[in-house]
Amino acid sequence: MFLKELKNSAILNAKNLIGWRTNRKIIVFSVDDYGNVRIHSKHAREKLNRAGLLAHNRFDQFDTLETRQDLETLFEVLTSIRDKHGRHAVFTPYAVPCNINFENLAETGYQEYRYETLPETYEKLSVLAPSAYNGTWKLWKEGIGKGIMLPQFHGREHLNLKVFNEKLRSRDQDIMTCLQNRSFASIGSNVYETISPMAAFDFWSFKENEKFHQIIEDGLDNFENTFGYRAKNFTPPVYNAHPILYETLSKGGIDFVDVALISNEHQGRGKYKRRFNYTGKKNKLGLTYLVRNVVFEPTEDRGVDWVNYTMKQIEAAFRWNRPAIISSHRVNFCGHIDEKNRQKGITALTLLLKNIVDRWPDVEFMAASELGNLISGRKNRNS
Repeated sequence: MFLKELKNSAILNAKNLIGWRTNRKIIVFSVDDYGNVRIHSKHAREKLNRAGLLAHNRFDQFDTLETRQDLETLFEVLTSIRDKHGRHAVFTPYAVPCNINFENLAETGYQEYRYETLPETYEKLSVLAPSAYNGTWKLWKEGIGKGIMLPQFHGREHLNLKVFNEKLRSRDQDIMTCLQNRSFASIGSNVYETISPMAAFDFWSFKENEKFHQIIEDGLDNFENTFGYRAKNFTPPVYNAHPILYETLSKGGIDFVDVALISNEHQGRGKYKRRFNYTGKKNKLGLTYLVRNVVFEPTEDRGVDWVNYTMKQIEAAFRWNRPAIISSHRVNFCGHIDEKNRQKGITALTLLLKNIVDRWPDVEFMAASELGNLISGRKNRNS
């Protein structure tokens, strides 16, 4: 037990050794997957199960487009806490502005991927499932206006178009079953070992990156039209995107890239190059890297006391004069399929925030873009 604790302590400290430093106690919540339609509903999940598309993980089991109650519950928690400046806790939702247009696909005979914007998705769901989604998009905009939800760019959509369209053309049973249930989850039988069906910028041949530039440009425009401002931060779905895309991101207004501490960059056909990153590192384009150094996944059952473990990670970050950039996912706060899942995540978040302000009364809550601006010397804005 002692050796295990010693090893864990060494890891917590080691990932904070290099990077931008500050004496300020800064907390950033970077939360992935907002805006994405994965499972339509509990009924859809049950139909996928009966068809043999079982949940591979908690995302396949519980991850739905955020409902009105999901956001109401989350907002209540975020606004229950204030930092040294009197500011509420804030989420940076890494969000996609587009989703599968299920109706259009059906009407055109399932020939090729078509997308719709997030407001269009909410408009449809307000009719299909009014008890869950009526008024949700309005609530989203209220959260942005109050500064408790300041979304950033997670790609145009949370799926790989190469895999999607190839499966569509072959009438793959997995994808057809998903589309008929307004979902995209539990996708198996993938012939590309380097591509996740959920990863928008995964590829097999390096040349496939050429198509991603237009998707990024279009995605950034859709993000601005959807959320009301130009995105400044980017992290890709499943954390995978080759740096060759960074020039297009930079030209599109991105200043900060959320990357892994150690990234395995795919060079094509299963060959990888390992790179070490740290918060504050700049590339030749002037993009500043942000590296998450704290993990908070309270609905992931690993026998972990997530509140205690996250507090230890924050403590390690502050010990080394580093901001605490907390990595999390929307699934922790989803209750559309199972309210107990949301309750578990929200209860943990409530306790974590209380413990943070009690332990560090001089704490400051920031959005990821605000931290990026502070590091790079840019003037802070709300987005």
